[in-house]
Amino acid sequence: MRRYHVTTFGCQMNSHDSERIKGMLESLGLGEAAAPDEADIVVFNTCTIREKPDTKLAAYLGDAGARKRENPELVIAVGGCYAEAQRERIFDLYPQVDVAFGPGSIPHLAEWVGAGGVGVERGRFGTHEHFAGDLPQRRERRVHAWVQVSMGCNSTCSYCIVPAVRGREQSRRAGDIVAEVARLAADGVREITLLGQNVNSWGRDLPPGLRTEFGELLRACDAVDGIARIRFTSPHPKDFRAPVIAAIAECDAVCEHIHLPLQSGSSRILKAMRRTYSRERYLQLVERLRAAIPDLALGTDIIVGFPGESEDDFRQTLEVVEAVRYDSAFTFIYSPRQGTDAAAMADQVPDPVKHERLERLVEVVQRIARERNAERVGRVEQVLVEGPSRTDASLLRGRTRRNTTVNFSGGAQIGELVDVLVDGATSTTLRGRIATAVPA
Repeated sequence: MRRYHVTTFGCQMNSHDSERIKGMLESLGLGEAAAPDEADIVVFNTCTIREKPDTKLAAYLGDAGARKRENPELVIAVGGCYAEAQRERIFDLYPQVDVAFGPGSIPHLAEWVGAGGVGVERGRFGTHEHFAGDLPQRRERRVHAWVQVSMGCNSTCSYCIVPAVRGREQSRRAGDIVAEVARLAADGVREITLLGQNVNSWGRDLPPGLRTEFGELLRACDAVDGIARIRFTSPHPKDFRAPVIAAIAECDAVCEHIHLPLQSGSSRILKAMRRTYSRERYLQLVERLRAAIPDLALGTDIIVGFPGESEDDFRQTLEVVEAVRYDSAFTFIYSPRQGTDAAAMADQVPDPVKHERLERLVEVVQRIARERNAERVGRVEQVLVEGPSRTDASLLRGRTRRNTTVNFSGGAQIGELVDVLVDGATSTTLRGRIATAVPA
């Protein structure tokens, strides 16, 4: 049996794409190799949002190239956003690569790498705009599934390369999405996460007779029997309109957890980023969300060191973090991406300043997250059981509706909903013990 290995970089959308790649290759008779050096086909599903993944990929491709010199039959495929960004020169940069493909051409990968019994089409680059939702899927988690609802983005954030590598926004038809959710529920999935580059703007580009909005999609997924929890990522603050907020508040399965990217707390920097909202509008949205959705947990993304960011701009970011009191945050150092407007801006912030600001931001974020989690001690939280704890095999692990990981004692099966009495907390996790079972 020929074997494959997939290495995934980047976001949840890439994780979903990799599950489709694996499912497609296995449907054609390939088995998964435990490590790249045991595979006949190695696939790198790449990210190019920041510089670090690019650097890691170069090292991985160097290792793969060395193995290919020893075994010329080894097939090397590079997909995802980096491949799309470098499509004009990827085979010059990395001559060991046989096939490259953009995020929208996953359905054609099997034929290009010879998985269907046809010879490898070396030097082939594919960039077709196809959803991967109809492909077989090899899920990494039994009770959770990613569901792609759109691809691409129509926003023009000055620092972001996503529109260039994933194209204009395209929405899947609601009927196709709900049918996939129903199939997943029948297969034992209890929790779905709806995926899109700008997920809450879904539906506006559909044909007139099918055009709808994201709140209606949430309601349709909520009506599917067997789905206990619904999440979505990544949204844009500008698209949290009243119908979307109402659907989140009113749908039983939609979780009280929203990822609400901030990027900067300075209105001046937000304008330079072309985020289309100000600090004040963002804080007003937070107030509306918390008024409509009791016990809401908020996560965010924050970039430090954007071109022209002054110490006062950064201070304003810290002020927003303190005011909102996020439950979690992904924090990033600004990384220039070739082809974006921000990369050509004057006043690039020196690296030592970026790193010093990141350290200060992380300290504040972790302190607040620790305080927020400490507030849950003594409460009973509903937890979806995902498996054994990663740190203590005697405990179980799961997540609350607010998306906090819980390690807890007691007996339960994967996929069950259980009540857990919380008796301890850190900045990232809770711990506790089962109280009573929650009716399915």
